[in-house]
Amino acid sequence: MTQSPETRFRTSQLEENDGPSVNPTDNRTMGEIIAARFSRRGFLKGSLAVSAIAATVSPLALVAADEARATEGSAFKFDELEAGIDDKHHVAPGYDADVLLRWGDPLFADSPEFDPVKQSAEAQARQFGYNNDYVGYIPIDGSAEHGLLVVNHEYTNPHLMFPGIVKIVDKDGKKAAEVAPLSKEQVDVEMAAHGGTIVEIRKEGGKWQVVRDGKLNRRIMSTTEMALSGPVAGHDRVKTNADPSGTKVIGTLNNCAGGVTPWGTYVMAEENIHGYFSGELPEGHKEAANYKRLGIPEGAYEWGAHYDRFDLAKEPNEPNRFGWIVEVDVNDPNSVPRKRTAMGRFKHEGAESIVARDGRVVFYLGDDERFDYVYKFVTAGKFNPNDLAANMNLLDDGTLHVAKFAEDGSVEWMPIVFGQGPLTAENGFASQADVLIETRRAADLLGATKMDRPEDIQPNAGNGKVYVMLTNNSKRKADQVDAANPRAENAFGHIIEIVEDGGDFAANKGKWEVLLKCGDPSVADVGATFSTATTANGWFGMPDNCAVDSAGRLWVATDGQGPKATGRTDGLWAVDTEGAARATSKLFFRVPIGAEMCGPLFAPDDQTAFVAVQHPGDGGEDWEAFGRPSYYEDLSTRWPDFKPDMPVRPSVVAITKQGGGKIAV
Repeated sequence: MTQSPETRFRTSQLEENDGPSVNPTDNRTMGEIIAARFSRRGFLKGSLAVSAIAATVSPLALVAADEARATEGSAFKFDELEAGIDDKHHVAPGYDADVLLRWGDPLFADSPEFDPVKQSAEAQARQFGYNNDYVGYIPIDGSAEHGLLVVNHEYTNPHLMFPGIVKIVDKDGKKAAEVAPLSKEQVDVEMAAHGGTIVEIRKEGGKWQVVRDGKLNRRIMSTTEMALSGPVAGHDRVKTNADPSGTKVIGTLNNCAGGVTPWGTYVMAEENIHGYFSGELPEGHKEAANYKRLGIPEGAYEWGAHYDRFDLAKEPNEPNRFGWIVEVDVNDPNSVPRKRTAMGRFKHEGAESIVARDGRVVFYLGDDERFDYVYKFVTAGKFNPNDLAANMNLLDDGTLHVAKFAEDGSVEWMPIVFGQGPLTAENGFASQADVLIETRRAADLLGATKMDRPEDIQPNAGNGKVYVMLTNNSKRKADQVDAANPRAENAFGHIIEIVEDGGDFAANKGKWEVLLKCGDPSVADVGATFSTATTANGWFGMPDNCAVDSAGRLWVATDGQGPKATGRTDGLWAVDTEGAARATSKLFFRVPIGAEMCGPLFAPDDQTAFVAVQHPGDGGEDWEAFGRPSYYEDLSTRWPDFKPDMPVRPSVVAITKQGGGKIAV
């Protein structure tokens, strides 16, 4: 069906990529809890408490305290990059940023070279996919310079992919973009561009290279056969006409962030699945409320016009087969990826893991939507480093938990288990499978804390803390906060720091603190809490992905900055979390206009930072000087001038220190 440009153009801008805000509960929001906590606490600490203690402590004393903290120095040693807006990659002085992979790059010895004018599904299946998000590294023989790069391909931008599909028309005296419906052949290219890439890479002469004939190289797509495993496998609610067994799924969708397990497998997180489904459920269908809670169907993609499984009228159970964590055995290019249903079904952002003290493995999971929740999954079995095969089904058995944050700074991880508390037949659950298929509703009933778009969540083995990226929530109302936390219409997001009880990541309780409220600290109404040592280049908004390097230092990537939102492009910032420099941030790398900063990932020796530059050029019409394709012009006039090094292609970039050595040391 024909759709408006606002629906058809999938961007990552502030209002575009986080779904319809479908949490119907009156569970407390994080804003309300922060406000209540700061209004009654008597022991606020550091820069996090500036707004609350300013009334009783002189401003000069606050400035002096920040200056004293800053003099002890940052954990990061590099000359800060200048923030700005243009169509290029920029990295801190003394570093190189080399494009390693781009959309369409060949991955196999027989792969065709990329031709944007003649792209086909067959070609795309042998090439690097579109809109790369998560980046992971799995060493080969323990090497920090030879391994497998694993990359998620989240979604597609047809207006940037297919020449000639956009026309500019005059509507009521204003220019507007009109998009032609995609053909089946174009939809097939989109389907092949989704999923993930596994590719061998090697560092030679200080530079990373793709091993094009790597025996483990593989593309995973929305057409790849997968298995459902765990409690939901075989359940009636995942059976379809094409799969009456309820155990075999074709493909994976909207893989945002992800993770690499301690046993060396690759996990892909299915996020915004609602956009792929169209049509209407049969009247009175039992999945109506379930799908409404996830915003299904949205119909942004046209796949349902060509494939029955994306049309709810023809396959009403198909959406229940998506929204899971997918695990891939990278050591077998013929292995069947498995959707690990024990880890819950929602709009997954990331699946970063750590081994707890007793050997169980803990995964932290965000549900990326306004007013949704923070989760963690604890395996029932223990990781065995001496028998990797014994770990291959750990993700089929364990306990999923959802977070409830309290005003006193405590956090409770509530188990999502059938038969416990409200998760019973009286509330419509007949089994653990039902609870997991409707994870969001189960969390609603448990009273979980409504958060401001939980995205990447990173445990830090170095200091025992956990960092939660909360990108933004412009729909938080003023009556959900008070004067102690003036963050209504939270446009810039914040970062929560959790310390689990006793430093045990598998604990059911812990403490939490706000590490940073993001935004421009020079604007008083924003209420940002960066330290005063943070420069005009160092502050950021919209924290999204993050990484902890082997030294235990936090790096934060952003999504949603731009000419209108912040006056700067997205990028990668180094954030101090310890000691006197806590809450100090420095800009290290920035992306072209319209791009989102994804990844990031540090090689095991910290001598390379891999970052993903997603959808460069999207939304570039906001910048007057933009010279790359956008949907406000006919792309066919641009493609004849296409050059392989144009940053309009989504890419993975390898950042290294000139002359070698560890980054930011």
